[in-house]
Amino acid sequence: MTETTWDLSVFYESLQDPAFRRDIEEIHERLSEGHALLASDTAPLGQLEGLTRLLETLVNKLYKAFSYCNLTLATDAQNDVALKYMDELSQLMVDVEVFQSAFTRHIGSLENLEDLIAASPLLTENAFILREAREQAAHLLPESMEKWMLRMSLSGGDAFSKLRDQLMGTHLVELDGKQQPLPAVRGMAYDPDPQVRKMAYEAELASYAKVELPMAFCLAGIKGEALTMAEAKGYPDPLTRQLAESRMDHETLQAMLTAIQEALPDFRRYLRAKARLLGYQDGLPFYDLFAPVTKAGARYTPQQAQKLLVDVFTKVHPKLGTFIDQAFENRWIDLYPKEGKEGGAFCAGNHELKISRILSNFVGSFSDVSTLAHELGHAWHNRCLESVGVLMADPPMALAETASIFNETLLNHTIRQSADDETAFGLLEGNLQETTQVVVDIYSRYLFESAVFEARKTHIPSARELKDMMLDAQEKAYGDGLDKEFRHPWMWVCKPHYYSLNQHFYNFPYAFGLLFGLGVFAKYQEQGNAFMPRYDALLAACGSGKVADVAASVGIDVRSTDYWRSALSVIRGEIDQFVAMVEKR
Repeated sequence: MTETTWDLSVFYESLQDPAFRRDIEEIHERLSEGHALLASDTAPLGQLEGLTRLLETLVNKLYKAFSYCNLTLATDAQNDVALKYMDELSQLMVDVEVFQSAFTRHIGSLENLEDLIAASPLLTENAFILREAREQAAHLLPESMEKWMLRMSLSGGDAFSKLRDQLMGTHLVELDGKQQPLPAVRGMAYDPDPQVRKMAYEAELASYAKVELPMAFCLAGIKGEALTMAEAKGYPDPLTRQLAESRMDHETLQAMLTAIQEALPDFRRYLRAKARLLGYQDGLPFYDLFAPVTKAGARYTPQQAQKLLVDVFTKVHPKLGTFIDQAFENRWIDLYPKEGKEGGAFCAGNHELKISRILSNFVGSFSDVSTLAHELGHAWHNRCLESVGVLMADPPMALAETASIFNETLLNHTIRQSADDETAFGLLEGNLQETTQVVVDIYSRYLFESAVFEARKTHIPSARELKDMMLDAQEKAYGDGLDKEFRHPWMWVCKPHYYSLNQHFYNFPYAFGLLFGLGVFAKYQEQGNAFMPRYDALLAACGSGKVADVAASVGIDVRSTDYWRSALSVIRGEIDQFVAMVEKR
């Protein structure tokens, strides 16, 4: 790997590229064609086929243009040209959504939908989406109001979401007399020097005072709009809406949450054991959640990370190993933190172009390598979804983490098998770090977001209220595993998931993904490399069925609390092992 920034030229040469403007114009043209076709007296079969093809084209063109702008802004938050186009594309997205709703209403009005599906290969290929649209027709906004409500969102929730991105994309933290990007300072949580970790934590928290007021209004605006939209669409609350749109049900969520609540004491045992190891008596301070526990914590260059990942995954799935190598060599990854770049990590795929792009904030820890494995799992998932039509290439949130968690689990499992005792101890603890975040911290975020929605029903929560809600959620999740004097009341500021306009409760899917991914990994352990074709088929099917049905295809019953207990028992065994190793030390 020679380049550490991603190549976006596969989308367009630049924002001035005539092809970029032509794609935007084509979206307008296709929308006009679509509305004309809806109003025509074309025979029902030809009409439905034509509308389906039009929707495929619209989705492809819009995703390509929108993704290019979004990826540009992810590494250059103040790019004025991209910001201007994002405003235009956001308005165009409203028009596309209005067309999709009209299409959905049309499907809901068809009494012979099954006959039409049976008569057409195109409609048979998209049968699940068409049947789902028939169900969704009952939850559309009133037709006379829809366009205006969506446009109002551009100066409401959508504007607040963009403001949040600007505030965090340009947010600097003063540390050691220098202004540093927030992702770089948060990355210091993994530093081997305890003083660096504590200073970074204190500087990070101090920096939020200057943005907590606008961030509180951003959060309140987005959540207030979500409450209104849920009611307008006929859902009792945003959670029910999110579950429906995630192709999941309350029974599955409750089964998982019940098992998580039962397992919290085990995670607290791990945290208290780590605290004792580091010399604390009252639980672990928040700034040491990610502290390395061995002196042998390896540091990785991008080249070393590439070689490790390629070697590990080639042995299990040669095509996946080659795929990962290509991702590094072909500049799919934007690696390092910098001013104006978004924090965290993500993977964005484009079905039409058959590509993915990965953003990370790599500083060289094994956790960073694991994050790359995670995001490359998303990229492989995108590759598997190329075998289905674009309308079925968008997995629900709960299943979207399947490949990423599988990758993380396989990497950690493989490295620990051949490591010496000291390295294995560090890797075990590193795995428990990540698992605790995905189970315990995610549970705290679920509790926090639930509290925000409840408060938002009656008023706009202040920054002080939001901090209290976050501390209460951390208490309920972490309990005596965390030192009460050193927690993180501003966690709601730095986590982008709360500010997504159309994905509320973007927290439980991570816990679902981890525990479901462990179940899938257990299938791999039972069957070996022979499982991988079935694994790829599972990934390809993730956008073509309800969550419970897709899980059942590999023998997993996600509505059973016992399944989630069994997945958590694997983690409990690792906690037992860690606590015993700490006692010996």
